[in-house]
Amino acid sequence: MTTTADRAWLDEAIRRIAADYNRSADTHLIRVPLSRFPGIDLYLKDESSHPTGSLKHRLARSLFLYALCNAQIGPDTCVIEASSGSTAVSEAYFARMLGLRYIAVVPATTAEAKLAAIRFQGGEIHKVEDARKVYTEAERLARETGGHYLDQFTHAERATDWRGNNNIAESIFAQLAEEAHPVPAWIVCGAGTGGTSATIGRFIRYRRHATRLCVADPAASIFHRHFADPSQTLLPPGEACLIEGIGRPRVEPSFVPGVIDRMIAVADADSVGAMRALSDVLGRRVGGSTGTNIIACATIIRDMAARGETGSVVTLLCDGGERYATTYYDDAWLAAKGLDWQPAARDVAEFLG
Repeated sequence: MTTTADRAWLDEAIRRIAADYNRSADTHLIRVPLSRFPGIDLYLKDESSHPTGSLKHRLARSLFLYALCNAQIGPDTCVIEASSGSTAVSEAYFARMLGLRYIAVVPATTAEAKLAAIRFQGGEIHKVEDARKVYTEAERLARETGGHYLDQFTHAERATDWRGNNNIAESIFAQLAEEAHPVPAWIVCGAGTGGTSATIGRFIRYRRHATRLCVADPAASIFHRHFADPSQTLLPPGEACLIEGIGRPRVEPSFVPGVIDRMIAVADADSVGAMRALSDVLGRRVGGSTGTNIIACATIIRDMAARGETGSVVTLLCDGGERYATTYYDDAWLAAKGLDWQPAARDVAEFLG
């Protein structure tokens, strides 16, 4: 039973999150001119401008509000999450805002810059050598601490109101209203939890837009394989992608393939090459998952041009590249991983004109 004191704390917690939201302007929609494809416009929804620097800021806010309104978090709750990094950075931000202890269960391979960002926000780090065990380890810690496991991989698709309430899809369409092609032909995003693709795909259908949704997925991920063959639910042992934040070894509960029109598998080397080429065009670094998205956009736009179609294509600039200075932007690290990224960089540079 909720006490008066508990309800007062809950009201204050939600007020703080709402106040933070009001202080943060909407993320920008950046137009990228494509001189080689007249009549086709490419836009980047720049999620790196959130207070915690990534698309996951939206998810973290939604997960906290979902747990608070379900009375799963109180003033003394230890909050726990399984995350490859960016979600944990954002969740640690909200946990500190509410004065709560936060533990991030992360794969041991998570970029050190992301770990530093989690600690900067007041979060604790719990590393797991086998990335497939982050879920069970997070559950164990929740039991031991009497805390709450936010479980982004289960709750991402339900914590966000896909009908509107200024979710990412509604924001994209509102910002495109005065553009040449206000209803995009395609929206392209990646899938980590599946929550973003579920929100966008449902919103498109709810508003009866002609827009189609493409999910760009690392080649070493189960999502695109499950999309093609629903019987495939686990990645074979030994396969793993290097692009943090997207791609998974198992089909997550929040992944909703029915709202997706197309999936494009992207090799890690191509993601890195596209990321590096786009960074040169923008004059600032972007993350690896943005490179994955750009490869898919290039495929779709070239197909549109071949069919004589015009329109707009929107994708997500998921996070900045500062967190990957010692990985994707380190040529020695890439060579050690055997990634031949230069051909994709040249191809995407040509695509971007």
